[in-house]
Order: sequence, then structure tokens, then C-alpha cells
Amino acid sequence: MTLQPVTVRLPKSLYNQIRRRAEMSARSMEEELLDVVASAMPASEELPEDMVNALSALELLDDESLKRAARSHLPVEAVQEMEALHLKRQEHGLNEMEKQTLAGLLQQYERSMLVRAQAATILQQRGYDVSGLLE
Repeated sequence: MTLQPVTVRLPKSLYNQIRRRAEMSARSMEEELLDVVASAMPASEELPEDMVNALSALELLDDESLKRAARSHLPVEAVQEMEALHLKRQEHGLNEMEKQTLAGLLQQYERSMLVRAQAATILQQRGYDVSGLLE
């Protein structure tokens, strides 16, 4: 990834807010600003091909299989590890291996949420009340 230098003049209150956030997460101002800007940008419209295939395959499932997919969750161990890494990142920062592990867990989480949402959407299109499925 090629990085481009940018100079931004911030109001003092915003600067202080970002500085405090960077200090709390043990990151540099640059890392914190990059995170803030990246989170404000819309996600890429294109999904990876494997995700597109997984989501389209949901259309072929019967209603009970879709209900199971809509209720599915990440394994408890994965959620606990993700939470522990988030906490560690805020308190002490992460090493490269931990960053990669967290990125992989976040990818699994996002995939799980997309599958759940798509399964619920299909069920809703089939006439089911899905209000209780995603709780």
C-alpha cells in the first residue's frame, strides 16, 4: 500500500479528542487519524468472490436451514479471543501476529454477520417474521 502525506489543520478541540483517543489506545496520532478516516469511508461495494458465492448459495437452502444460518454465531472462543485482543490493543497495543489474528477474527465476524443478515432477508422475502431471529 502506498501512503500519501497529507497536512490537515484541525480545530483544537478535535485535535485534543483524537490525541486522547490515541493515548488511550497506545497508538500514534497518525495511526489514530488513519483509523478515524478509514472508518468514515464507506466499505468497498465489491465483496470477495467466496463471500458472493456463500451468500448466493443461501438462496438454495430450505427454510429451516436459513433459520439456523440466521441464528448462527461465532464460536464463544473466537468471540472471547477477539474481545481480549481488542482490550489488549487499547491498553498495550498488539504485536504483528496479534494484529493478524484480530484481523482474521474480524473477517470471520463480518462474514458471519453478512450470512445472518442475508439469511434473514431471504426468510423475510419468503414471508417469515424475522424480528426474533437476529436477537
